[in-house]
Order: sequence, then C-alpha cells, then structure tokens
Amino acid sequence: MTIEQTIASAFKMDEETWARHANPWSVWTRNTVLPILILAFWSRAWLGLWSLVLIAVAVLWTWINPRFFPRPESTENWASKAVLGERFWLNRKEMPVPERHRRAPKILSACSGAGMLCVIWGVYALEVWPTLFGAAVVYLSKLWFLDRMVWLYEDMNDCYVRPPSTPSQ
Repeated sequence: MTIEQTIASAFKMDEETWARHANPWSVWTRNTVLPILILAFWSRAWLGLWSLVLIAVAVLWTWINPRFFPRPESTENWASKAVLGERFWLNRKEMPVPERHRRAPKILSACSGAGMLCVIWGVYALEVWPTLFGAAVVYLSKLWFLDRMVWLYEDMNDCYVRPPSTPSQ
C-alpha cells in the first residue's frame, strides 16, 4: 500500500466520497485546511487547553470537507480532473501510469512533506517565518502536484476510460 493509499484509507475515502471530492468547491475549500490547522494549534499560546476545541474543529473540517459538497455536475474542469488524476495516481500499482508521470509527483510530495516539517517546527516553536515559509512550500508543491494530476488524468483517461479510436483507413 502506498503512502497516499494509507492516507486515503485513514480518511475513509470510498467511491462516493471521492466523487463528492471531485466537486471544485471541495477542492478549493480544501485549501483552507492548513491555515485552520495552523491557527488551531497556534491557539494553544492564547487559549491553553481550550485550543483542543479548535484543534478538534480543524480536524473535523479536514475529514468533512471531501464529503460536504455534492457530486459535481461536470468534471470538465481543472479541479475535478486533479482529483480524478489523483485516483489514477493512488491506484498506480494496479493500473501503471506512464513513465513520464512517475517522477514529478514523488518529488512534489517530498517537497510538500519538507514544507510540512517547517510548518510543524514553526507552530511548535511559535515562530512565524518557518511556519509561513513551510506553508508556502506546501501550497506551491501541492498545487503543482494537482496540476500534474490533471495531466495524468488526461493521459490516463485517453488510454483507459475512453474506447480506443479506430484508425482511419
């Protein structure tokens, strides 16, 4: 099982949840998760143990977000294609992805992970600059990753979802 599959499994991402998460509103509001988590954990400096309430709300929003919005009316948009491409990426062991799509997502995920380490350190130490720098790295990496997932989706969709085209004679 890949790291991505482990995370999806932890979030109980079933077929219906993935379909709902393909709604562009879900994708774009998902970008609120990191700042909300940062503020919730940072609030320990102001609220003490009461910060646990905000942390619980932030974690709950992280879990609810992919389930909150209805299935999209159309998946012919960047955000939906990014989610659908992520599905191909998650299942790359069962349905291999083209060679040209194998390296960049791993590098971008590693960059995002490094950014997250900066965020964690910054929040732990209550230091603004490492937190902001880490968040910028996380967002840049994640959005670039999603853009690669759109490309992957379009390539895989042509190969596996649509019937092969008949060569013209």
